[in-house]
Amino acid sequence: MADETVVIEHPNRGKAASQLARLIVVLLLLASAFLVAVVTIGGWNTLEGAKPVQIAFILVYLGLAYFVARWSRGVLPLIGALAIILGIFAVVAAPAWFDRARDGFTDPSLSSDLLGLICVLIAALQAALIVASMQAFRQAWNVEVERTAGEPVTA
Repeated sequence: MADETVVIEHPNRGKAASQLARLIVVLLLLASAFLVAVVTIGGWNTLEGAKPVQIAFILVYLGLAYFVARWSRGVLPLIGALAIILGIFAVVAAPAWFDRARDGFTDPSLSSDLLGLICVLIAALQAALIVASMQAFRQAWNVEVERTAGEPVTA
């Protein structure tokens, strides 16, 4: 009995719903990081103190996408919390970008109206990310089942 090899399995990771939830969360994180990068690069000349915060969000979202792709369930509540914060930032920033379309403001690299629209898209993505990450959290990716190597897999 002591020489039998124990195999650890994660039965919830094999479910189609779990795999889809993981894919959706990763894609939403990557899309959010991309759109924040577009706003950061497109508005670089007109951004004041937000540059480090935006760069931090990009890097953190890319890191979180990596962890979710590796089935780390523990980062999902953090993703929801960060999505709330970034969503608030985007909702507050969108009207400010639309206001910059008037005369007398420094023109960013991209159109101010386009940057405002991207901020609205970021806010919508964050709402979807909150829902997707909490749904993925409910799927219990961390559940482990032990079995011996010769034992048949049960469904």
